[in-house]
Amino acid sequence: MTRNGDEPFITAVKPLVDAMGGEMLPPDEAGPDDVVLAWEGVDVVAVRLPQLADSLDHILAAMERRQGKPLADLDRKAKQEVVRILEARGAFSVRHGVETVASALGVSRFTVYNYLNREKES
Repeated sequence: MTRNGDEPFITAVKPLVDAMGGEMLPPDEAGPDDVVLAWEGVDVVAVRLPQLADSLDHILAAMERRQGKPLADLDRKAKQEVVRILEARGAFSVRHGVETVASALGVSRFTVYNYLNREKES
């Protein structure tokens, strides 16, 4: 997949691709929805972006890793902060986003909506 000299570029973009749940593949295997990245005028790597719903699961898993425990084990204030961060990242524009987040937090959809409304009132 790489030419000599491409490794630093691929190493540099890999954490970003991983963070968004994407997949790296050779540029000649890119599909119409993939993003081909070039370095010094040469196509180096293609990035297959995840579906939005998969991205939400990936974001929730990353937040859980950062917290060091399941999101459902967080206190109310921490859960409200998670909802605020997820709203800023567009999590609730995904179909069933509220349900997915509520399940991850161990709360009801109603509670997630309350957290969202509380944020808007602030």
